[in-house]
This record gives sequence, C-alpha cells and structure tokens, in this order.
Amino acid sequence: MNIYLSNASGKALYEQIYDRIKTMILDGTLKGGEPLPTIRGLAKDLRISVITTSRAYADLERDGYIYSVVGKGSFVAERNADFVREKNLAELRQNLAAAALLARRCNLAEGEFAALSAEAFAAGCGAVGQSGADGQNKEENN
Repeated sequence: MNIYLSNASGKALYEQIYDRIKTMILDGTLKGGEPLPTIRGLAKDLRISVITTSRAYADLERDGYIYSVVGKGSFVAERNADFVREKNLAELRQNLAAAALLARRCNLAEGEFAALSAEAFAAGCGAVGQSGADGQNKEENN
C-alpha cells in the first residue's frame, strides 16, 4: 500500500493515513473485502507509532470504510455504488464551494467561473491551463 506522509503538511499523520485509505476505497483502488495491512505492519512500514495507525483505522471503521475481525485484521467494507457516489458528491460540493470562493476573490463573473469549470471537467484531471495576456491558454510547466 502506497501511503506517503508529510510532517510539513499541517495535517496530523493519522489524518493523512485516513485520507489516503479513504481515497483509495472511494476511487476503487481498494475493493470491498480486501485486507488492509496490520496496524503494527503499517506503523513499521511508515516508521510511525502504532497509536497513530490505530487512530486512523479506528476513524475509518467509525465512518464505515473498514471493519475489523478479531484475530484476522482489518478489511475494506463492502460499499454499494450509491454510498460511494454520495461520498464523492459531498467532496465535490466542498471543492466547488472552495473554488467558488476563490473565483469571487478573483472577481470572476459567473460565466467565467462556469467556463473554467467546464474546461476542468473536459480535462478530466490535472492542472487547467492559465490564460495569458493574449487570452490563449498556456500550460503550466512543473
């Protein structure tokens, strides 16, 4: 399992673990019934405290993403398509609200915001080109 932690992120390590595993479940990388690494094993792999991984797993179980079987470990909970869709829509609403707030700070008209949203939707993912002085989209170089 690929989980990368950052001490500079501003998020607690258990929240980073929670977010990564939740994302992997919602995007289908982890399937229902699939076993997760043991709490001790994940802590060892990430070189962090067992308490930290235990907190992340407890929160994931509380929110219904995983379940634990005594003596067997933790597993991804079976999810129906409606549950996953609702969780993704909730995240989308939060991200759109943040984008709308940023658009207002940039003094964008509703039509300009809608055009940028449509461009991002068409691109699928990744950075959307920035408009240069000539009005043409310019790709960002990373």
